[in-house]
Amino acid sequence: MLKVMPILLAVLYGVVMYQFSAWRTKSDLDRQSTELADPMLKVMTDKLARALDVPRVRVHIYEVDPVNGLAAPDGRIFITRGFYRKFQQGEVSADEMASVIAHELGHVALGHSRRRMIDFSSQNALRTALAMVLSRIIPGVGVIIANAFASLLAARLSRGDEYEADAYAAALLTKAGIGVDAQISLFEKLEALTNARGGAMPAWLMSHPKTKDRIAAIRQLEAGWQGEG
Repeated sequence: MLKVMPILLAVLYGVVMYQFSAWRTKSDLDRQSTELADPMLKVMTDKLARALDVPRVRVHIYEVDPVNGLAAPDGRIFITRGFYRKFQQGEVSADEMASVIAHELGHVALGHSRRRMIDFSSQNALRTALAMVLSRIIPGVGVIIANAFASLLAARLSRGDEYEADAYAAALLTKAGIGVDAQISLFEKLEALTNARGGAMPAWLMSHPKTKDRIAAIRQLEAGWQGEG
């Protein structure tokens, strides 16, 4: 019983962390967001809604500065104030914003949003259990190994989700008559922004795939659809 106690404690920790993370995320988004009301972007979201055969696609503004989009575990779609500001300044087009929204809709439709919260808690549990076990075998180094392993696992799962959401968005944008060019041009802009800040991290450590790989995957999908036509 004593041997499995660290694992049981880690599992309990993971469950508690999941509940706390879900509550904190919802509270934070509720407190710092409002529904988007932009005539130009409504034209885009209406196109997406018609393609999905739903009455409307709701988007919320999350009042933080970093340029990002996100899908909450409860299914809500958000773009950050920083991202919306780029659109208002003309640095990002309406079609490109639609590609962000379509991508986040993909995360919701494919179940990524809810699963990520569960994965986060599971990875914390795994990290804790490994650290407990390895620290007994390799004192001082076990925690480092456990953290590295959990981080690599999280990055791999996240990259898979991004490819899937990209494919969903590409299909949705094509059906909506918007097309994938805006999706690709936005990737190129974000890549330029990343390079301007200098941080070249190996692709296998990044939570998102390399931009050129994402673009290539979308182009391959597009070529396949054109071939079918």
